[in-house]
Amino acid sequence: MTSASDYTARIRSLRIANPGGLVCLLIAILAAGIYFRTGIEALLTAWQTPEYSHGPIIPVLSAWMWLKELKAVPERPGPKPDRWPGVVLVTTALALGALGILSNIGDIAAYGIILWIGGMILISFGWQDGRKFWPPVLHLVYMLPLPATLYYKVTTSLQFISSELGAWFLHMLSIPVYLDGNIIDLGVTKLLVAEACSGLRYMFPIMSFSYVFAVLYRGPKWHKAVLLISAVPIAIFMNSVRIALAGVIVQHFGLDWVEGFSHFFEGWVIFLACILILFGLAWLMLQFQPDHKSLSETLDLDFSRVGEQVMRLRLVRPSAALIAAMAIVLAALAALSSLPERGTHAPERDSFAMFPRTLGNWTQQGPQQRLERRIEQGLAADDYLQTTIAEPSEEASVGLFMAWYNDQSKNGVHSPEVCLPGSGWEIAWLERIDIAPEIGADRPFHMNRAIIQKGETKMMVYYWFQQRERRIALDYAAKFWLMADGVMTGRTDGALVRLTTLIGREETEADAERRLNSVLRPLQTTLPRFIPES
Repeated sequence: MTSASDYTARIRSLRIANPGGLVCLLIAILAAGIYFRTGIEALLTAWQTPEYSHGPIIPVLSAWMWLKELKAVPERPGPKPDRWPGVVLVTTALALGALGILSNIGDIAAYGIILWIGGMILISFGWQDGRKFWPPVLHLVYMLPLPATLYYKVTTSLQFISSELGAWFLHMLSIPVYLDGNIIDLGVTKLLVAEACSGLRYMFPIMSFSYVFAVLYRGPKWHKAVLLISAVPIAIFMNSVRIALAGVIVQHFGLDWVEGFSHFFEGWVIFLACILILFGLAWLMLQFQPDHKSLSETLDLDFSRVGEQVMRLRLVRPSAALIAAMAIVLAALAALSSLPERGTHAPERDSFAMFPRTLGNWTQQGPQQRLERRIEQGLAADDYLQTTIAEPSEEASVGLFMAWYNDQSKNGVHSPEVCLPGSGWEIAWLERIDIAPEIGADRPFHMNRAIIQKGETKMMVYYWFQQRERRIALDYAAKFWLMADGVMTGRTDGALVRLTTLIGREETEADAERRLNSVLRPLQTTLPRFIPES
């Protein structure tokens, strides 16, 4: 039975030794919450999408991992001389946040939140103890949305891998199938392996789970590495199995059954199957260990005293480093609040509906074309033009496509390198060039020139990203200039322009190049009406 003196001693031990430290910490947290609100809003928006719907649970898991690891770190009340690395990290986080806020790209500000959390832990516990908490801080990366350019590239790669494996499984089951890009042709119908089928919906949660699993796993380090790395191939494998099962259902029961199967199978069933495979992999590796520990003995699932660790916040002291961090956050917040309202603003321009019927000797063939609803939604452009133009003396026509975005900070253009292979086209070669000397431009004109092929059909493609007066070939460079323009001018508008033409059987690549150049010359003088350069 606990005596009165023991109870009194226990209460005294829980008292806040110096409330000033906790007050400074709370002020810093509140100010940072306001400062990083752009990043927080970006996270909340991303978490509403299926691919990142696991996001809200990541901070909870990271907090739980931190409290578990805190049990192994003894209390060290009193001054700590090694807090200043945390101030440096907090300052870096605020600079990154400012970059995201000024450019109106919330994802960048969201990245700064993780650095800020790491910095505040180093300030509160000092470098000696604080650096031990890097696993839960690093785990917060899993709550972040991928940059749009990287997301599209990863999605497309996973679509192709899943499609190929799914088609291979169907071949193994003696079901006739033809793979055209990411379209699985079963003869009676075609299955499109779209973004929703790329596996990202459960790949990100599985990667997060495997990270936590590896942290809690107390086996050899190479076991931890295998568990961490295996998340991606496991998710891809299960996604391919799902695609193959959908093909089997279509073959035997018809297309009407697929939709219900997909909604049921693409969520928790796939996720739980991936988890079971991960546990099975850990169990298998343990069988080859000399001590033959069970899986339950190897996982650190001790939940005791986790709640008590929260009370250790009472030991936070109002150190010079903590006060400096609080002052820096408040100063940064005040500086941003004093700036005039920027917002994003797009320049005045003519709609593509007013695009002229003729470009030099080239004339539009028929009305402007509309994209499929699915493609239009994925494009998410504020205005676009798709048309075909022809010239009587030319053997082939030219396809002209342009997409305009008033604000690229939320979504924006992505490279045709991602889109074209999805419909079965292969990029035979691609080069980034300055075509200004060939078309007589008076300033650099950077663009991509590519040959794409589908079966025996070949096409030449020109495309570039345009932001103000810049013609940019590399998609990552376009994102850099988007950020730079957002910071300096508040503008985040931009466009993609693409020209395509078939290469006839009797033609050379030089013939197709000459044809595209003859369109590009008059197009230069017309474009500024529709894609403003200033």
